[in-house]
Amino acid sequence: MNDYSLTSIQLDPKVFSRDVCARDIIEDPLLNKSTAFTPEERDTFGLHGLLPANIETLEEQVARRICAVRALASDLDRYVYLRDLQDTDETLYYALVTRHLEELLPMIYTPTVGVGCQKFSQIYRRPRGLFLSPLHQDYLDEIFANPRFDNVECIVVTDGERILGLGDQGAGGMGIPIGKLAIYSGCGGIDPATTLPIMLDVGTNNADCIADPFYIGWRHERVRGREYDDFLEAFITAVHKRWPKVLLQWEDFHKNNANRLLARYRDRLCSFNDDIQGTASVATGALLAAVRITGTPLTEQRIAILGGGSAGTGIADLIKRAMVEQGLSEEEACRRFYIVDRFGLLTEETADLETFQLPFAQRKAAIAGWQLDNASSVSLLDVMRNAHPTVLVGVSGQAGLFSEQVIREMASHVERPIVFPLSNPTACIEARPADVVEWTDGRAVVGTGSPFAPLEYKGRTYHFAQTNNSYIFPGVGLGVLATGARRVTDTMFLAAAKALAEMSSEERLLPVLSRMREVSYVIAVAVAVQARAEGLTADYSDAEIEHLIRAKIWQPEYRPYVKQEN
Repeated sequence: MNDYSLTSIQLDPKVFSRDVCARDIIEDPLLNKSTAFTPEERDTFGLHGLLPANIETLEEQVARRICAVRALASDLDRYVYLRDLQDTDETLYYALVTRHLEELLPMIYTPTVGVGCQKFSQIYRRPRGLFLSPLHQDYLDEIFANPRFDNVECIVVTDGERILGLGDQGAGGMGIPIGKLAIYSGCGGIDPATTLPIMLDVGTNNADCIADPFYIGWRHERVRGREYDDFLEAFITAVHKRWPKVLLQWEDFHKNNANRLLARYRDRLCSFNDDIQGTASVATGALLAAVRITGTPLTEQRIAILGGGSAGTGIADLIKRAMVEQGLSEEEACRRFYIVDRFGLLTEETADLETFQLPFAQRKAAIAGWQLDNASSVSLLDVMRNAHPTVLVGVSGQAGLFSEQVIREMASHVERPIVFPLSNPTACIEARPADVVEWTDGRAVVGTGSPFAPLEYKGRTYHFAQTNNSYIFPGVGLGVLATGARRVTDTMFLAAAKALAEMSSEERLLPVLSRMREVSYVIAVAVAVQARAEGLTADYSDAEIEHLIRAKIWQPEYRPYVKQEN
């Protein structure tokens, strides 16, 4: 199963019709080779004079580009440079990314993509993907019918309302689908020619966006209620009609919409919500790995989660599934969770609980004897003092809420506390990992949502696992698309989490980012095997599954180009 076969292969030539012209090729990022066009190709397609005389290999192009990236002054500059490269030569872009994945992943996604979304209108260069608003509701079939979308297999869609921990970014939220699909291709090997980022521009309530004279989105207050639902229904109907076997990923929708849209459409279209299920899977995988380090069984963990929205409850639900699989009842598992939202611990007396929060609301009797700072609400510190959690997960989007007092209180009751401040971007993280290590005297097992450099503390080097969804969704997508799975289930995400945990070590909670294509292959196999067990794909043998997945992995290599014969 470890033979993921990512070595170069001999690529068949791409044959063009006789009437194709030079501009058709060099202005299409999926076809352009820039300085790597061979002499024969320059002769055949009339490229002489349009390109510099020197002919480079792909490796030489990569070497030149990585030097250019490193010479730039800021990560935002690097983000813009890489986006420009993606829009001009995608093969070179992905060759660069895959060869320098650990260095460049933070530039193409978190944490830099957050600033990219905030400044999306100012740095906008060329169109990519689709921007759809309610103004287009009656024309979706016509828009999707464009032949350029004939090969679409994978869509990432957002409405820009809850971008990372930054909130409503309006049309700037398009940076997220673009970034996610770059990870699908760079880490999962999904052919970029089959991907489509979509921004559902339903307006924005971000006053800064509306006031910005350069804002490129629909200048309208955010659509709500029936109008919003009708637009989403029209969108899904049109998507299913055009691409009935597509994999669609919901991304960065507000909690008021995320869960209900997933519930409404997950059995109608092969789709999942990465903020709910992808975040849950990577958090569960990291926890399963951490449990192996601490030696305390999963069924004995007590888990505090700061953030009671779709991400927090999604994490709780998948960990609960893992606990039940290891022997606990549903009731016993649910009682081991303490979810703290902005108004305090969720209990059966909390007003206006969402349906997805109900299973994890603590009973009044369970906290009756607690000593509280304020009788009107139960704070995170109260939970530390009274419940003595062994695990603390942050998905609040609020910086600094894992205070020194909170972490020291946790560590006073637990020998090896597991602390996951997962909020993105870096400015929103609940606690910096170096502080968590210091406040626990080096005893904590730490995973973070954004990348952090290793720490030297008391003679030991601490590596902080970037507990990011990019470990999960590329492999999930690869397994689903390679085997034609009809649905994506929560148990498939649990299979992904367990596969990820198996690749961990005590020194590094999760594999290094440079192994992401290997990680995606292993997860894809686990997901495909689970899909087979659930009857969601054909009854392939293990060998057939591995073959299908290897064959699906796209390599960023230039194909030779020839023209059709007479």
